[in-house]
Amino acid sequence: MLRFGILSTAKIGRELVVPAIQDAENCVVTAVASRDLAKARAMADRFSVPHAFGSYEEMLASDTIDAVYIPLPTSQHVAWTIKAADAGKHVLCEKPISLKASEIDALIEARDRNKVLISEAYMVTYSPVWRKVRALLADGAIGRLRHVQGAFTYFNRDPDNMRNVPALGGGGLPDIGVYPSISTRFVTGKEPIRVQATTDRDPEFGTDIYSSVRADFGDFELSFYISTQLAARQVMVFHGDQGFIEVKSPFNADRYGAEEVELTNQSHAQSQIFRFQDARQYKLQVEAFSKAALGEQEEIVPLESSVLNQKLIDAIYRASEKDGWETV
Repeated sequence: MLRFGILSTAKIGRELVVPAIQDAENCVVTAVASRDLAKARAMADRFSVPHAFGSYEEMLASDTIDAVYIPLPTSQHVAWTIKAADAGKHVLCEKPISLKASEIDALIEARDRNKVLISEAYMVTYSPVWRKVRALLADGAIGRLRHVQGAFTYFNRDPDNMRNVPALGGGGLPDIGVYPSISTRFVTGKEPIRVQATTDRDPEFGTDIYSSVRADFGDFELSFYISTQLAARQVMVFHGDQGFIEVKSPFNADRYGAEEVELTNQSHAQSQIFRFQDARQYKLQVEAFSKAALGEQEEIVPLESSVLNQKLIDAIYRASEKDGWETV
């Protein structure tokens, strides 16, 4: 069993990841840390976790954990990932693991120096939904892929929410722009070459709240839009010359509908729907991470892939400041 320590009492940890770890077959939460000991103890008691720490440093120094899950604000991911690795702990860090691709080099050095596992928590890459899409594309189910279309939006103008605070790494692209990118890269095995984009910022918060993106992958294009101030929507469509694949509720199925993949042929004469009831992608994520950390062969998201994904986000910001194409 891999013993996890949770670095903070953040909402995503409380509601999604900690329950997944406690439900997993090969890992368990043995400690919770907060800068407020009372908060750490309250969360530990909620999940029957034996240890609570009143500082992150104290937990990292403890021999009660083997790995750390980091759901801190984005601006703190790099620093605490390195500190955890230097303490000899494996690290599963929420996305985005950094705000610039160049910062991930230091994480790779920390990983190799300490001989630990560090992975960015892209739960979608562990979902049977996305593995089915990858298999369909590999089998030629839609013929030649020519276009991928996506959208991911929600509405949030809470000034205290970290997504609306630039100093904490807020903004639409870091929060949700990464998902059309990682999912497309995951199922196609291809990388973007260049990108065009427009981005709008909130005049009060200063964070990016809307982006429309066109990315050239050579053999096909990816076009998507994301927003933190539009009515909630999620969709991904993979369009080929012989048919198309639509991924229903591709990222947060519990909030946006059923976990389904629909395959439609060229003439709409035939359609297949693949349903995945309660795929539990967070549970699958922590189980795969734990297997890899314990020395088993397992497909996870390596830091090298994180670099490539963040390069596209970096390029979208640059492209938004100019007309024409920007090299990724």
